[in-house]
Amino acid sequence: MVSQGASGRRTRTLRAELALKTITADPVSSARVHRVLEQALVFAGATLAAVYTPSDDGDLLCLADSVGVPRNLYGLRESYAVDGQSPAADAHRGRGPVWLGPDDLADGADARRMPARDVHLAALPVHDGAGGCLLAVSESPDGFDSDDRACLGLVAEAIALPAPAAHAEGEELPADTFSLAMDTGRVEVGDEILELFGLRREEFDGRVESLLGLTVPEDLPSLMSVVEADHMSIGERELEFRVLRPAGPPRWLRLRGRLLPGGEGLPARLVGTVADASTLRSDVTDVARVQRLAAALATAGTVRDVSQAVVSSLRAPLRADRIALAELENERLVVTVLDPPEPEAWPELWRLEWRTEWPDAPVRAMPTLAAALREGRAQIWPAGTALEPALAEVGPGGLAVLPLPAAGRMAGACLIGWDAPHVFGPDERALLTASAGLAGQALMRAHAFDAEHELVGMLQRQLLPRRLPKLPGAVAVARYLPATAGLEVGGDWYDVIPLPDNHVALVIGDVQGHSTAAATLMGQMRTALRAYAAEGHPPDVVVAHANRLLMEMETDLFATCCYVDLDMEAGTAWCVRAGHPPPVLRHPDGSTDIAESDGGPPLGVVTQADFPMTPLRLLPGTVLALTTDGLIESAESDIDAGLERLAHGLSASDPAHLGLVADALLGNAHRGDDVALLLLRYDGMAVKPLREGWTVWRVPEAARHARRFTRRTLRAWGISDAAMDAALLVVSELVTNALVHTDGRVRLDLTLINHRLRVAVTDASPRTPVKPTSLSWEATGGRGILLVEAVSDTWGTVPVSGGKQVWSELPLQE
Repeated sequence: MVSQGASGRRTRTLRAELALKTITADPVSSARVHRVLEQALVFAGATLAAVYTPSDDGDLLCLADSVGVPRNLYGLRESYAVDGQSPAADAHRGRGPVWLGPDDLADGADARRMPARDVHLAALPVHDGAGGCLLAVSESPDGFDSDDRACLGLVAEAIALPAPAAHAEGEELPADTFSLAMDTGRVEVGDEILELFGLRREEFDGRVESLLGLTVPEDLPSLMSVVEADHMSIGERELEFRVLRPAGPPRWLRLRGRLLPGGEGLPARLVGTVADASTLRSDVTDVARVQRLAAALATAGTVRDVSQAVVSSLRAPLRADRIALAELENERLVVTVLDPPEPEAWPELWRLEWRTEWPDAPVRAMPTLAAALREGRAQIWPAGTALEPALAEVGPGGLAVLPLPAAGRMAGACLIGWDAPHVFGPDERALLTASAGLAGQALMRAHAFDAEHELVGMLQRQLLPRRLPKLPGAVAVARYLPATAGLEVGGDWYDVIPLPDNHVALVIGDVQGHSTAAATLMGQMRTALRAYAAEGHPPDVVVAHANRLLMEMETDLFATCCYVDLDMEAGTAWCVRAGHPPPVLRHPDGSTDIAESDGGPPLGVVTQADFPMTPLRLLPGTVLALTTDGLIESAESDIDAGLERLAHGLSASDPAHLGLVADALLGNAHRGDDVALLLLRYDGMAVKPLREGWTVWRVPEAARHARRFTRRTLRAWGISDAAMDAALLVVSELVTNALVHTDGRVRLDLTLINHRLRVAVTDASPRTPVKPTSLSWEATGGRGILLVEAVSDTWGTVPVSGGKQVWSELPLQE
């Protein structure tokens, strides 16, 4: 049995070697690279294989090709920094394989991007040309065994990336080939390409702009996306475009090209071929329009995006004078796009129904349109057809109504009208029918997207603070941007928590993942931190309690958090970090600091974790910035670079307009992840309160001592005897209640600000004092709380660490 198993494994390796030898016998091409990568799935048990090659400047490893499941399921990036900390960079620099298991990946920099399930990752160097690496992922519990690793080694050795065709300067290129230098825009082209563009060799100046100027203007953006290096990654590209001719319709050409990195001081080059594509299609123009519309609708996310794509793809090519696209909702056409948008360009019925930004017209007022929607097929009426005014005025020279069917129902309608008499040919009718089917399906998808996106947004808004509190001596603003990739609600949150004695807690955090579970956990953590802070715990204890709570929830998710307790009177703060980026401080002189400090692990990872506190000093005019990693980290930038970028943005901003500062910082935010940003400008308190405290000893005359302390303190603050009678009564009642009904330490604290006195008595009992509902004339107690309520402007009780605090506020009028 063992011998047979070993023989089978050797056979697998030999079969892989034979298959790769057969593939590599073909000329080097992108198709060959793709086939080589597929062998990693066949013989090494990989679920994903990808090859990364150096960029033209050598600073990045860029994705060249991949096979298997989508790479984003495993958190693999589009590119990795060559000098960064990643398996791809390690394999490329070290020229040796890297094998990582689930535990290794959990400790890596990209742990948060990896899936919850266990996977194994392999990174092997590619020795062809400028190098690079092969990345492979396996979901096998045992990972890559010895034979899998041997097969991956064979795949890495077999990868050979296409190189630019070398030719001596002045040497004539093949007739259908071009070579474009990306830095200068100089292009060498074969004779056949010049003929397709209608140029003679002596007329061509060697500039790519001369060729681009001969293309149809509406095809120029897609062509520019290929010939501009900044918008194109290393790899194959193919597209069709039209060139103008002196007579007759434009000619369709097909470009196939590959952007290749430069080396040895040479620039990156786009090399490829251009051929006549007219013979490949029966009706070039209409087919191309349908293809372009399909491509636009594939990326349209919202109903408005779908509508704009239909308008831009049909109105100009059909030379229509007006086009409208509307959803069908409860027998009404709810218009999403009108072109032109001016009300005067549309029928009077539409203008009468112009309630909001777009009209909302009843279908029953247009029976011809209602019949077309019931039949479910495109209807075309030439000039002179008797129609109801609401339709006739849309297209007096001709009208096309395209019902938009999808999923067995009618999603909406598209109306296209001409002012001058328009002749509808059979090809144009086919174009309209094909466009209607594409638009209907896209409209249904977009409607579902909009509904789900609104639900996600509503849930997110409910979980975050509706507004930030007004703070004494400071201004705080917050911003939240959901990720544009995907619809699941995120786990980023922020909070501003007013605390006693003019303290405020600033909190920002991020729960792992994007899901309803992450959102639910985010709400629980925000509530827990607010509750622990209100109990009066110091910052490290608040975060430690939250960590213990998350551990007891037995969830697979973890959370990062940054908690800052700011003393508004003194301008000092304590910062605690749990796996979260540090705060950034902008000082009054415009300089910035990244508050680097020791931090603890993320919440929910280690049960007995330490969360050290770091002191911060804030002068009046200082701006404190807290953010989540969505703002400062992306596939192209690590956290350190992102923090430096955030600090630079703060330094260049005007802190007088904090809302504008927040908007500017989010202006270039990478939208692949949620972004939360919390800014606070510390101005300092114009009037600081006066404070005094007294520890009440449990002696027979304790209440009298407390009254004497209160009287002396208020006199020292300039309060007259007549104004302090109510204060002495409150102190006497609260201190007596604490001494009689509790055990342990009792403390009296007095605070005066703006002729308003706060009396607070803290004891060791968590039991809240109960106000009696009724008292008989024979009762000997229970009137203390009623007296406090009677003389106080307001009073209450709050829990503190291990006990409670009963407080009363009184206005002291002289």
